[in-house]
Amino acid sequence: MLKIAQSENLNGILDIVNHNILHSTALYDYDPKPYAYIETWFAEKQDGNWPVIVALEGDTVVGYGTYGPFRFKQGYRFTIEHSVYVAPGQEGKGVGRLLLAELIRLAKEGGYHCMVGGIDASNIGSITFHKKFGFTETGVIKEAGYKFGKWLDLMFIQLILD
Repeated sequence: MLKIAQSENLNGILDIVNHNILHSTALYDYDPKPYAYIETWFAEKQDGNWPVIVALEGDTVVGYGTYGPFRFKQGYRFTIEHSVYVAPGQEGKGVGRLLLAELIRLAKEGGYHCMVGGIDASNIGSITFHKKFGFTETGVIKEAGYKFGKWLDLMFIQLILD
């Protein structure tokens, strides 16, 4: 089930964030985040009227998605940057597909023109997943990040929404 995230979903979202920090290059952070971090993040999303949606299995958050501004110059106001994360063990079950489809629907409904994402260039699964929705690769910034003792390339992808 998908729904708009509420404060009671924040622990589940934080668990997914921290898992990705510790075990993947999906997030280029090193240290797990405290609960206060996700509270602030969620408040900023709400203040900006940016959607945060969760996928639930019962009361358990099994994935979340959001988008927000790509850049803060006026000329970028029709472009958004999105994120979709799935809980460990939930990969390949359609959770990400439901979340991304809903984000795309919300973005179109909101009058946005372009949705972008930044993906670690070695994350073939995420790149392939996005291509199924029509996203195209737009460029790679070589050695933009550093994690787990190696340099990481950042790939940008985009979907024109209208």
